[in-house]
Amino acid sequence: MFKRIFRSYIGSFSGLRKEVWLLALITLINRAGTMVIPFLSLYLTKNRGFTLEEVGWILTFFGLGSVAGSWLGGKLTDQIGHYKTMAASLLFSGVFFILLQFPVSFWGICTGIYFVMLVADAFRPAVFVAINAYSKPENRTRSITLIRLAINLGFSAGPAVGGLIIAGAGYSGLFWVDGITCIIAGSLLLKLLHPKKAIENPKEVVLNPQAAMKDFPFLIFIGAMILFGFVFLQYFSTMPLYYAERHFLSEFEIGLILGFNGLLIFLGEMPLIKFLEGRNVSHLSHVISGTLLVGLSFVVVVLTGWIGILIVGMFLLTIGEMIAFPFSNSFALKRAEKGKQGSYMALYSIAFSIGHIFGHNSGMQLIGKFGYEITWYVMIVVSLVSCGLLIWSIALARKEQLSS
Repeated sequence: MFKRIFRSYIGSFSGLRKEVWLLALITLINRAGTMVIPFLSLYLTKNRGFTLEEVGWILTFFGLGSVAGSWLGGKLTDQIGHYKTMAASLLFSGVFFILLQFPVSFWGICTGIYFVMLVADAFRPAVFVAINAYSKPENRTRSITLIRLAINLGFSAGPAVGGLIIAGAGYSGLFWVDGITCIIAGSLLLKLLHPKKAIENPKEVVLNPQAAMKDFPFLIFIGAMILFGFVFLQYFSTMPLYYAERHFLSEFEIGLILGFNGLLIFLGEMPLIKFLEGRNVSHLSHVISGTLLVGLSFVVVVLTGWIGILIVGMFLLTIGEMIAFPFSNSFALKRAEKGKQGSYMALYSIAFSIGHIFGHNSGMQLIGKFGYEITWYVMIVVSLVSCGLLIWSIALARKEQLSS
């Protein structure tokens, strides 16, 4: 029985090209290297002596840099290609991470973190376009899932290693290791992943590529993704406060629940995506299912005070995440084929950057004024609005196909 499950799990990774695996390895090294990010608030308060209000503004510049970086990455991808954009982002962000330890003033750190994210997040649209270039069309969604798996593993390993580095070498060592790992990832990209290895996917040449900002069905889809990100991110900012204040969980117990999310993704996402890919259902229909599950995770939490429901809620959120993210990404890549791919994927990345800028703060404000239960009801409504926008996007896309 165990062997059969194991073979099925391994089989879900079959058929992916070597270049996709190399791209996943480079992404893993890069994301494991960004250890500064989870410790940024601690570094700014304990090491630099900033107030919580000042840290809030610094994190706002973090979000603004992420939005600008995603936009810049899309522009560069369209002009110089995904390969050069990824390499430049990795190498220069490595240098910028090392330099970030030196500013001491409030505005110096605001400026530094803005430019770090400007350069680092230029990688995101480029890597999405690279997935499209290196993977076979029938394996595109699973290729995206493999990259997501690498990102999750990187984010899981990075903080643990980062804590050891801080204990041994202080925060300065953290900035050095962050920078060096980014440079290593960039060097591996230049060494192993040449653009000539991109697959030749037969498709029509787009003589007049459509601008992403004029693609109305796609813009409606982006609106839905902003709302989805707004709701999803509550589980990593406001929900842990709910665990602690309403259910009196310790930091260790909260960490176990959050760790359950990463473990479930590692074990289940690829087999789940392989199963769903074989069904005759549109990508956006899968995204709607995932969004409904994320909304349902808030429904079950407000229904009962039983502590076990927190695990059920995290399970529903994780399944929804595993479905919504790969298929929404795959839809964006498919839509991008009719226009400038970098600009399309930049908009997709920016949707979640906007979620970071407004989602955490808005959730905190709602809880402060109305309490947890009302806030969770708001998240349920926002999830339903996101589903409504996705249904609208499907209808517009179908109407577009009929008229063409």
